[in-house]
Amino acid sequence: MKERRRDYRRKNLVFLAGTIMMCIVGLSLLWVASLRIPDLSDLSERRIAQSTKIYDRTGEILLYDMSRDVRRTVVPFEAISPNIKKATLAIEDKTFYSHKGIEPISIFRATIVNVGTLSFSQGGSTITQQVVKNAILTNDKTPTRKLKEWILAVKLEKVLTKDQILAVYLNEIPFGGNIYGIEEASRTFYKKSALDLTIAESAYLAALLKAPTFYSPYGRNKEQLEGRKNLVLEEMLRNEFITKEEYDAALEEVVVFKPRENTGGIRAPHFVFYIIEQLAEKYGEEALAKGGLKVITTLDYPLQENAEEVSASFGESNQKKFNASNNAIVAMDPKTGDILAMVGSRDYFNEEISGNFNVATAHRQPGSTFKPFVYSVLFNKGYTPETILFDVPTQFSTRCAANNFTSEEGCYSPGNYDDKFRGPMTIRSALAESVNVPAVKALYLAGVRESIALAHQMGIKSLYEESRYGLSLVLGGGEVSLLDMTSAYSVFASDGIRNAHRSILRVEDQSGSILEEGDVASTRVLPEETARKINDILSDNVARTPGFGSASALYIPERPVAVKTGTSNDYKDAWIIGYTPNLAVGVWAGNNDNTSMGKKVSGLIVAPIWKSLMVKILPEFPIENFSAPEPPDPSLKHVLTGNWQRQYEEGGVHSILHWVDKDDPRGPYPSNPASDSQYSLWEYSVRGWANSNPYTPPPPLITDPSLYPPGYIPVYPVPGFDDPNTTPPPPYPNPYDPATF
Repeated sequence: MKERRRDYRRKNLVFLAGTIMMCIVGLSLLWVASLRIPDLSDLSERRIAQSTKIYDRTGEILLYDMSRDVRRTVVPFEAISPNIKKATLAIEDKTFYSHKGIEPISIFRATIVNVGTLSFSQGGSTITQQVVKNAILTNDKTPTRKLKEWILAVKLEKVLTKDQILAVYLNEIPFGGNIYGIEEASRTFYKKSALDLTIAESAYLAALLKAPTFYSPYGRNKEQLEGRKNLVLEEMLRNEFITKEEYDAALEEVVVFKPRENTGGIRAPHFVFYIIEQLAEKYGEEALAKGGLKVITTLDYPLQENAEEVSASFGESNQKKFNASNNAIVAMDPKTGDILAMVGSRDYFNEEISGNFNVATAHRQPGSTFKPFVYSVLFNKGYTPETILFDVPTQFSTRCAANNFTSEEGCYSPGNYDDKFRGPMTIRSALAESVNVPAVKALYLAGVRESIALAHQMGIKSLYEESRYGLSLVLGGGEVSLLDMTSAYSVFASDGIRNAHRSILRVEDQSGSILEEGDVASTRVLPEETARKINDILSDNVARTPGFGSASALYIPERPVAVKTGTSNDYKDAWIIGYTPNLAVGVWAGNNDNTSMGKKVSGLIVAPIWKSLMVKILPEFPIENFSAPEPPDPSLKHVLTGNWQRQYEEGGVHSILHWVDKDDPRGPYPSNPASDSQYSLWEYSVRGWANSNPYTPPPPLITDPSLYPPGYIPVYPVPGFDDPNTTPPPPYPNPYDPATF
């Protein structure tokens, strides 16, 4: 009886399971049957309704609507070059003409990846699937949506021919910005019809399809675009779409992209495309094109307008005077890292100067603007602004003779911008006047590795391997971007706190949900006292007067402003970066093609641009003063206090290596200073200077006024000079003649 009851229950369960299965299958079949091929005729209209919009920091000024003035020209299949068809198939869907809408092997491979990562990011999509996906216009990667996509792809293959499907794809695919379809892309990039595309031109356009923003010929990733173009050609050859002769010819063909056109309706174009690159990298090209994103950026548009106006006004005059055809500007809030303005060239749409190239994010040699990072390392180690470094001709290569003051055949003996040498200088004077020889000595004392590490912590991301750089690093031997340099100088402005630069405040999806909000990322990377020492020097107009004059373009009398200039050795780059506690502004001038300017220093070429902008915008910012550094400690070694004359009383004049261990300047005197590899080189030059500038103690002070001779003017001792009855020697500004050694 029990067995019969068990059999009965088993039969009921089987029946129930079968019924449920039939219902599921029936519902699935009903669901599959209910799926209809989307209307492909209104793709553009739906895309426009859900495009990304980019705003300034107020959220009210629209900088760019990616759907505005969408450019798309539909052409028949016969009006499209076979070259672009083959290139597209080679890189996107090699088996397009043989599969039935989906590629099971690709789907299986993508499924394995999706299950393993739980991301559902791999689609294994055929061109047919991509057409369906564009028609569905949803961005989710869920299994249900993918299943729907597969089913509709199979159905679409039964409704349209392969040629029709490929025509839809090529007429709708985005090529970046507001450019859609192969005809529009061909006319935009090459000024020709899609029917006339060469193999090489087609390979470039097919290369764009994977990520139009990343691979844009107007963006920063031209090397990657070149590599992907070559991959397309390799796939075309491998799949026998072209012959070996055609492949070789395509590799040799020089393809010229036409400059980006001025399509109205875009504000701050360099900044906008900088934002678009970030969005594409984070959210993907699909979400960017049709996700309906609302992006609130950090841009202060009134400030941006001022920057663009100043950039344009100086552009032509600098080209005539200095052969500097272009300039770039970055303005930043040091307290938050917000990018307030970005001008990548004086005219984005100027073809003659390659204006669409964003020099603000490009890597160029910074000249002397790198010096403050090196001096910061010295201050961290215990050196002071009063530390004495001799500005004398010096050979730094241990492979060369100490009296060889050249930089030939592996030797290194840099000069100064004015071809003069000043003898003993404090770090304050050396940095303020931007004198080179003391800066090179400073880098040796600081260490190349330590200087690169600090610069990296402060925001310079393009310097990595110490072995690539030598002592010329302090004179701008590495390559950095204006954006990173302005951000790094902001660390000084904020008393040693790094607020990583940011450009986006908020991103919302089409329903208003917040996808991201930019936080201020603050980290202390520099001791407060070190930052204050740098600020005090760079804002000291008296200290820089011997090099720049008292009323130079670096001086803004109404405001406390710190500033540093730099010129690359070959005069290809002129820099200036200046800041207050609440505003940092960097300016670069030069030529986009890397040709040299006239042999003029940055104070003439780029400083007037910077000052003109600062005078315009500073009134919008409250006056804030830099915090003062601690006063000098008179008890330190005389070489650290600026009292270099005392060396005459202690056995003669020597370089700093005679008095300090370079890594422990406040520690004991070196027991064997000659063991330092640079000691003999530095000593040779300093002794030569001392021999040419003998020290004669002045006569004793007359303390009794009744004994003053006629016309006598008392001379008072310098604080810190030990003997009250002597006065310091006169200054020695004249360069000495090495031939007198």
